[in-house]
Amino acid sequence: MRLTPFHHLAIVIPPLFLTVYLLANFPRPPTLPIIHTSLAHLPSSSPSWNVYPEDLYSGGAYANLPLGRVRYWLIGPEDGQRIVLIHGLSIPAIVWKDVAPVLASQGYRVLLYDLYGRGYSDAPEVTYDTTLHTTQLALLMQYVKWDNAFIVGLSMGGGIATAFSAQFPHLVNGKVALIASAGIIESSDISRTAKFMSTPLVQTVSALPPFQHYMRLLANTSKSSEPCETNPIQEILRLQTAHLPHYNAAVASSLRDGPIRGLHFAFQSLARSGNQVLLIHGTSDKTVPYKYASMIQSLVPQADLVTISDGGHDLTVTHASEVNALLLHFLADEYSYKPLG
Repeated sequence: MRLTPFHHLAIVIPPLFLTVYLLANFPRPPTLPIIHTSLAHLPSSSPSWNVYPEDLYSGGAYANLPLGRVRYWLIGPEDGQRIVLIHGLSIPAIVWKDVAPVLASQGYRVLLYDLYGRGYSDAPEVTYDTTLHTTQLALLMQYVKWDNAFIVGLSMGGGIATAFSAQFPHLVNGKVALIASAGIIESSDISRTAKFMSTPLVQTVSALPPFQHYMRLLANTSKSSEPCETNPIQEILRLQTAHLPHYNAAVASSLRDGPIRGLHFAFQSLARSGNQVLLIHGTSDKTVPYKYASMIQSLVPQADLVTISDGGHDLTVTHASEVNALLLHFLADEYSYKPLG
């Protein structure tokens, strides 16, 4: 009897399946991710303690959440209207230093915090996707026993605020303000350098101890050659890059996987939510170009867009007085859109 190809398969396949069955390993049980340290663990001699003190704002504390400790501050009268301020991709809550105290002085209860992997919050070794960021805020609000709040986001924080409003609508108290908001940036508007630096290969190399040691030496050398006057915003960026073991990976993962791009559905959800929405954007923004303000407004037709002529990306630093006036106007109970001035 002549064996056909079918017979050959019938002879080979059963032993093959048996071999695979015997060699296959059952998946390992899930484990907690590695948690990397924050600025809080740098030595007392580190300049970070002077540039961005742990007590920059009053009412600071740590929340022990499932993916690590989160640094937060509560300022302003306890019975004030509640506001959450969400910072952006790379600069922690210091970016609100000229905004948060003004809101608190006007009677608002303000919650600020550092996103995972930035500033004084721990850095879990996970994917920094949109859900990680929105869940962090939801858990933090639960921790401080807040039922809802006005939500204000800057840059990537605007993407977080928008996605948060879509995922946790019951935690939003009717008002969302987005400053220089990311969320729908097209890949073509992200620089080649940023794309290259955020690749897994580059991040693997940059996480190696020799590379991190070199970065610390480079940072210390560049610091010694700088004039005495320092820009705290740029300085804390440099210090995080050089001294936090998972900072670069957290930023890179947020850029690749996080609330920078692809949130059209969340903005459409925000449009259906009934929340009042304020957009603040500068015409000279090179990080999130001004065109995105109009694109967001087309997705959220009820949004009021305020344009800051010649304003760049860091509006809470360079145009703090204008941002404060716009936020206070927007957050007022009697708000209805009417341009200031």
